[in-house]
Amino acid sequence: MTTPDRARHLGPQTLLALCGLGLAGTASADFLADSKASLELRNFYFNRDFRQDGATQSKAEEWAQGFLLRFDSGFTEGPVGMGIDALGLLGVKLDSSPSRSGTGLLAADREKPNRAQDEFSELGLTAKLRASNSLLKVGTLQPKLPIALANDSRLLPQTFRGVWLSSAELRDLSLDLGRFDRINLRNSTDNEEMQVFNGGARNILLGRSKTSNALDFAGASYRWTPALSTAYHYAALDGIYRQHYFTLGHLQELGEAGSIKSDLRWASSRGDGGSNVDNRALGAMFTYKRGPHALGLGYQRMAGDTGFAYVSGADGYLVNLVQVNDFGNAEERSWQARYDFDFASLGVPGLTFMTRYLSGDNVDVVGRTEEGKEWERDTDIAYVVQGGPLKNLGVKWRNASVRSSFGPDIDENRLILSYSLPLW
Repeated sequence: MTTPDRARHLGPQTLLALCGLGLAGTASADFLADSKASLELRNFYFNRDFRQDGATQSKAEEWAQGFLLRFDSGFTEGPVGMGIDALGLLGVKLDSSPSRSGTGLLAADREKPNRAQDEFSELGLTAKLRASNSLLKVGTLQPKLPIALANDSRLLPQTFRGVWLSSAELRDLSLDLGRFDRINLRNSTDNEEMQVFNGGARNILLGRSKTSNALDFAGASYRWTPALSTAYHYAALDGIYRQHYFTLGHLQELGEAGSIKSDLRWASSRGDGGSNVDNRALGAMFTYKRGPHALGLGYQRMAGDTGFAYVSGADGYLVNLVQVNDFGNAEERSWQARYDFDFASLGVPGLTFMTRYLSGDNVDVVGRTEEGKEWERDTDIAYVVQGGPLKNLGVKWRNASVRSSFGPDIDENRLILSYSLPLW
């Protein structure tokens, strides 16, 4: 029998092994018949030019091929169903050099950090238990939560390792509870301790803990009507910060006049273990959509001694998180204007266009008396083949320009070809 003290120290690997032993004796038709697998191919070209005076590197430019094999099992029969998921990842270098590395596409060579590995791969396993409308997952996880948003903006996705319980036992109410103990970065095969993102002008000073092996979280989301939902989430990155996050989403249908989507977010982050994290983040995005057109206007405001806090390597859940920046620096105020168009209305389904402009000011830059300012302009053009032998083949071009008084000036292009093939 496992004693209470030992139970508290069961890691994700131990729990995963225990679930695997249970599956070995309880495999059923549902486990196999309800399983699905797919192979996603990503061909990713990334080019970032640094335009500021005195840049230590003039360009980051790499080209790589990614393979993502996903397997999601069904569940065994009985009041508690068991299953297992697998995520196999492989990244292959097609072009890179020491003077152009650092795009985030490829893993760095362990002996020569400025060189990219020729290839890197890993396998992530997730055990799962289902009882009624509750689901427990243990192992490799890709959360999409306000306090832990997995990053998937490069060749291979970033993942967490841990335990996550989600429950929807009550109508319109969903609950989340769990702990992550490691993070696997998008260009790495290692499960590492977690850190707080401290780039740009975040102004975060750490206490006794520089890294953390525990991100504890809990949350509740409630759908009041089909058009209105609210949520609250709490997270504690042990020894670094504690965070409360509130969200509200609403969709107002206007009949033939279109619709208005509202996205409101507010977060409060405080230091833990001696860090100086002190931030309140307010964000609001309103999008008017009519036919193939969508026009969005957003505003974001940081208050406090530091910028917005989140786990480094993941994404921060901010309305002004875009291709390069998130405009979450200390005291920063920023606004966004965005336009989307769907070419299906012109007889070209699968073709979409997006452009946006963001401007930030009032940034508190340590060591400077004048406020920091920055802006970013993004454009996306994407096409997904709708039918025939190349169905699901996607092509996307992403362009960005960034100018900043306290950070790098960047011109960037990304060309992404993707293809998803269901295996069964």
